[in-house]
Amino acid sequence: MQTSTKTTGLILTGGGARAAYQVGVLKALAKMLPPGSPCPFPIITGTSAGAVAASVLASRAGNFHAAVAGLEQVWANFRVQQVFRADSISMLRAGLHWLLAAASGGLLLPPPKSLFDNTPLRQLIERTVSFRGIRRSVIKGRLQAVGITATGFSSGRCTTFFDGKAEVQEWARITRGGRRAQLNIDHIMASLSIPFLFPAVKIEDEFWGDGSMRQAMPLSSAIHLGADRILVIGVREQGFSGAFGSMPAARMPTSGQIFGYMLDTLFMDQIYADLERLQRFNQFVETAPASFSGLRVVEPLVIAPSRDLREICAPHMKTLPRGLRVFLRMLGAQSSSASSLASYLMFEGRFTRELIALGYADAMARRDELLEFIGGAAVAERVESA
Repeated sequence: MQTSTKTTGLILTGGGARAAYQVGVLKALAKMLPPGSPCPFPIITGTSAGAVAASVLASRAGNFHAAVAGLEQVWANFRVQQVFRADSISMLRAGLHWLLAAASGGLLLPPPKSLFDNTPLRQLIERTVSFRGIRRSVIKGRLQAVGITATGFSSGRCTTFFDGKAEVQEWARITRGGRRAQLNIDHIMASLSIPFLFPAVKIEDEFWGDGSMRQAMPLSSAIHLGADRILVIGVREQGFSGAFGSMPAARMPTSGQIFGYMLDTLFMDQIYADLERLQRFNQFVETAPASFSGLRVVEPLVIAPSRDLREICAPHMKTLPRGLRVFLRMLGAQSSSASSLASYLMFEGRFTRELIALGYADAMARRDELLEFIGGAAVAERVESA
């Protein structure tokens, strides 16, 4: 195994409960490396649910095994109530609020901020993520940079808030950019605020929502932060079999199926499109004349589920709180052919443990490829010399 001199970045995509798959992949990577290894990714970026895992890894960059073990402990024992209030009373109250606001044109009650109250998730993240640890990882040189992406509702810009070494510069493009910041709980909560489901979060003088909304080039933030090679952990198989599974083509899709399709598009379609652009760019760089010598090839590697996560989700529908099951039934999103939306909200341990196991198996099946890509030999040398 060759020692890599390239800077490897990790991209953790959004995906709600599906992000448990990413924890399984990270668990396999930790298994491949010697005990006590530092994080093998000097650059980490996360969006939506991926922002939570990115923050945990960054806060404990000196001990990759401990960081991943902490993630697994939370994800393997998840309950929906740890993410948003889904008991029958809360769901009924939310439904009545929407109904009265709509019926009165906003006179009796103002429009709700969101469908779900995700205060429990904020509390969980505050207990789990050490933001001082993130700053300490950067100061001690364990990380080059860590970024969390959110979308501004006023500016319409997709912004990566990052902490990193002094030489890492901010950047600005037409609809995206990078802004240096002291990362905190609001950046994470903003990044995972899926429209309609969770409330927007105010940072400084603007409200922000899920980073995937206008993330047309999701690989760019890691590249701007200095990555020469990028590992992308996705939450949807690359050979996508269709938005609505085995549903007959002539049947009208339900609201739940359409919403699930929108989330699929939001979280993964842009990643795969950007990977195609990067491959074409790399081909250009490799054949470009000397006048383009300032350009560099960026090597990508994608690991994504080998199974359709909707199929894994379907048998677990009965584990959801009753109020949430009723809500999904109203949207037509509780059948096995319409479980895409449910798979994003299935924060239940039986489901997340299956995804962790799948991510672990998929990564271990590509052990040599992954070790070579992340510079496993270099990580081992750093541990042995410590």
